[in-house]
Amino acid sequence: MQVYLVGGAVRDQLLGHPYEEKDYVVVGARPEEMLALGYQPVGKDFPVFLHPTSKEEYALARTERKSGYGYHGFEFYTDPSVSLEQDLIRRDLTINAMAMDEHGQLYDPYGGQTDISLKQLRHVSEAFVEDPLRVLRVARFAARYATYGFTVAPETLHLMSQLVQSGELQNLTPERVWKETSRALMEQSAQVYFDVLRQCGALKVLFPEIDALFGIPQRPEYHPEIDCGIHTMMALQHACRANFSLEVRFATLLHDLGKALTPADELPRHIMHEERGLVPVREVCDRLKIPTAMKELALAVCKEHLHGHKAMQLKPGTLWRLLQRLDVLRRPERVEAFIQCCECDARGRLGLEDRPYPQADYLRQAMHLVRQIKAQDLPKEVKGPDIGEMLIQRRIDALTLFKAEQLAAQSS
Repeated sequence: MQVYLVGGAVRDQLLGHPYEEKDYVVVGARPEEMLALGYQPVGKDFPVFLHPTSKEEYALARTERKSGYGYHGFEFYTDPSVSLEQDLIRRDLTINAMAMDEHGQLYDPYGGQTDISLKQLRHVSEAFVEDPLRVLRVARFAARYATYGFTVAPETLHLMSQLVQSGELQNLTPERVWKETSRALMEQSAQVYFDVLRQCGALKVLFPEIDALFGIPQRPEYHPEIDCGIHTMMALQHACRANFSLEVRFATLLHDLGKALTPADELPRHIMHEERGLVPVREVCDRLKIPTAMKELALAVCKEHLHGHKAMQLKPGTLWRLLQRLDVLRRPERVEAFIQCCECDARGRLGLEDRPYPQADYLRQAMHLVRQIKAQDLPKEVKGPDIGEMLIQRRIDALTLFKAEQLAAQSS
């Protein structure tokens, strides 16, 4: 029985990239031997065990054969006779098909080290095309390692295109698509994920609403990058640079979906794109079974982001109603997330990536002001429905004074 560290931990160790999870493959063992050693069995498709103390995963060396559709359509074979090389060849990329023994000896039968030096994401074998999930995984790895200069090898991108054309992507469950996408969104260069999916045709299949943005023009005086798809990717890139949350990155990704629905005779203007975008935002969220809070933020950003940009010009009553729609009193964190999305939209523009966005602080101060005004501070003689009306009036009055002070400070 021989144990090898495999996959991501070996890859990231060679790259100098931080990692936490460790996976192991066990060669020359049977399930009953693992159980006798105290390992706990997990998984239904093939023998995977948890270490008695570390709880790290140990999988028996295995081979696989395509027997159906999708990423579940495989039959697995485990036996003490299965070699390390046979186990590694079933993996997706050469940089993921390396192993290391307990002495630090590297086993690299398929050229993973070479591809690390070439900064290439390259498939291990032609069996790559048997698993549609690999399209998403490669795109996610491209996003993760873009800062190191990695790109997808042309021949691998070709196989990804073949997988798309085969219709196999239709067999991916929404939960799996979202799992890979949400992980990709949290990478430092999440926009690369969508770029790679677009290159191989997968974006049109899995995210047609986003794919439709590319090639749609915008007014150059507001969007020097012109293309709606490019703007969306630049906005997402800013969200990554600012290390914003998954919720903010996802809402930023969807904020302009309505622009793909602008009638051709209105281009490059996009009147009412906020309202038009609500339907495709709902469709994406419902299809991928997005958590409710995340969906609500995405819809709010789609509908209200232009009001966010105009916050400093809004009348106090209009600003209050915007904050109220964002649920400022119960969910201040949603208002903060909204502000961050608006910032991403404003700075996701060619040549304007670092421009000031004073609306952010303006909205934060306005939020703080209205939240400070509470029912217990009202005169005791105010009762019933009058309480709500007076609270609203006091909040609007506070925003009126705040706006006047801001204008005075600007003119001084």
